[in-house]
Amino acid sequence: MDRLRQRADFLAVANGARANSAAFVLQGRCRDDDGPIRIGFTVTKKNGTATERNRIRRRLRELVKRLDVISMRPHSDYVLVGRRAALTCDFATMLDDLRSALHRLERQPSRTASRHPN
Repeated sequence: MDRLRQRADFLAVANGARANSAAFVLQGRCRDDDGPIRIGFTVTKKNGTATERNRIRRRLRELVKRLDVISMRPHSDYVLVGRRAALTCDFATMLDDLRSALHRLERQPSRTASRHPN
């Protein structure tokens, strides 16, 4: 598993399918290459101070470490967008929410960005 680091990759995943949870939003996108599963983490400034945002990001990273990779689609990119509730949410509940969000993404077709032809 690799990390997403470039803004263009995050924007591409944002146009894919998404599943909401109390503590995070999971976005996913299938790629056309044979690369590994890549995961990115985002926590915006509206979620609190830098210390709180880093704590949310650390909790999200730990969720992914404890998750079995089998539940993720190969050749896919995922982005976890943290919410403020991730600070107080029970960790086991968050792990169950992540598993169910991955399952919902599998059933959901990818969204395509609607662009004007101009």
